[in-house]
Amino acid sequence: MIIHRLSERPDLLDRMHEVDPRWPEFMGTDPVVNAFFGQVARTFPHLCAVATDASDAVVATGRAVAFARDLPGRGALPGGGLDRVMVWAFSDRLAGRAPDTASAVEIAIGQDHRGGGLSQRMLAALRDAARDAGLTHLVAPVRPNGKHRYPDLPMARYITMVREDGLPADPWLRVHVRAGGKIRQVAPASMVMAGSLSQWREWTGLPFDRTGDVIVPEALVPVHCDAEHDHAVYVEPNVWVEHALSDARPDQAESDRTCSAQSRVRR
Repeated sequence: MIIHRLSERPDLLDRMHEVDPRWPEFMGTDPVVNAFFGQVARTFPHLCAVATDASDAVVATGRAVAFARDLPGRGALPGGGLDRVMVWAFSDRLAGRAPDTASAVEIAIGQDHRGGGLSQRMLAALRDAARDAGLTHLVAPVRPNGKHRYPDLPMARYITMVREDGLPADPWLRVHVRAGGKIRQVAPASMVMAGSLSQWREWTGLPFDRTGDVIVPEALVPVHCDAEHDHAVYVEPNVWVEHALSDARPDQAESDRTCSAQSRVRR
């Protein structure tokens, strides 16, 4: 397995879609992510990574953006999570503002290549790319991939769940912590997916015929349905994790059997 920085293998740009993270349909409807995600690799190739196997097939991808965190009104990591940092990154690029921080927005591992520590290696590749770009930190609006099993549990409580060894109970948060990341705070509105009730029925196969919260498979929290006004809204919380690049260190591999999710990310 070889991990390439995309800026060194631009021929792989059009092949990044070969890794299918298999997200539920509703996760592809966030308008902010849809506006910017497709531009990340082309705009920030020096911060993105691609893993290939012996036949040069693409088996994993990692995407990150860069933004200026040290600006008035921006010091704290935003409650808007992935959506907000995407807007910051592309608006900073357009305005010519020099970035100081990288944010991972996706690490995706192919279905046939999970369970061998590749997610940890891809995270390390994004860390190294951010450090080489002269940035001071790598942050990630992490989507904890075990949270969907506890949809009614507030994210602030979920992230306090730990194993006997003191590491997070959530597999994807555990990968970040083992790599030296620090869990900072919850991003309560990291992504927002809204649609008519007919759209939600199409996306999920559920009836969406009564006002109230609906538990949707693979959603981290309930989806709010408003039958009288014919819409439903899913506001996804993520968890900000921060890696200080000056002391970033390699660590033992962590199984990524269930860790194809975003570092946000998205998917």
